[in-house]
Amino acid sequence: MVKIIIDHRERNSGIIEELAKDNEIEMQQLSVADFIIEGINAEGEKQVIGIERKTKGDFLNSIIDKRLIPQLNSLRENFKHPILIIEGTENLYKMREFHPNSVRGMLASIAIDFQIPILHTRNYRDTSKLISVMAKRLEKPKKLSSLLLQRKPLTSKEQQEMIVGSFPGIGQEISKNVLKNFKTIREFINADLKKLKEVEKIGKKKAEKIIELVGKEYSEN
Repeated sequence: MVKIIIDHRERNSGIIEELAKDNEIEMQQLSVADFIIEGINAEGEKQVIGIERKTKGDFLNSIIDKRLIPQLNSLRENFKHPILIIEGTENLYKMREFHPNSVRGMLASIAIDFQIPILHTRNYRDTSKLISVMAKRLEKPKKLSSLLLQRKPLTSKEQQEMIVGSFPGIGQEISKNVLKNFKTIREFINADLKKLKEVEKIGKKKAEKIIELVGKEYSEN
C-alpha cells in the first residue's frame, strides 16, 4: 500500500483535502521535502519519492533569500527520486526584477547539476492530482513508455545523415550538404581534401580532421 506523508505546513494549501479523497495520507513535521510518497512497487522494492512544492512566487523568493540551494541539496541527498513541483500560472520571468537568464540558469542547474526533475502544475488541485498519479504509478511494473516502444526505425536517408553527421565538425545540417555533393557515404569517405573543401560550410580545418579520422588506424586502447 502506498502512503503519502505530508508536511504539517501544507495544511492551509488545500492539497491535503484533495489527496485524502483517494490516498492514504499521514501528517508529519518533515525536515526535508513537503511530500513523501512511500510504497512497494510491483517488483517488491521499497520506493520513496521526495517532493518539494513551491508556488512560482515562493520559488523566486527562495532564490533571493538563498533557501533554494540548501533545500535542493537536502532533497538530493535524502531521496533516490527527488522531484521539484513549481505551481502557478503566472509568467515566471515577469514576477520579480530578475533577468530572465538568471531564472533560466537556475532551472537549468536544477535539472542538470542537481538532476532533479521539475514538474509544473497550474494550482493546488492540479498538484494534488499529479501527486496522486505518482503514488499510483509507484505500484505499477516498470516499463518503457509506449511512445518509445512504438518509435519507427530510421529511414535510409536518416541513417545516412546520422553517419555523415557524426564526423568532426559536420552535424545534421552540414551532413545534408555533404550527401547532396557526394551522393553516397562511400564517395564522401573517399573524397580528397580539395573535394571536401568545395562543400558548403566545410573549410580546410574540418576537411583535414575528416581525412585524418578516415585514415586513422583503430586502437583498442
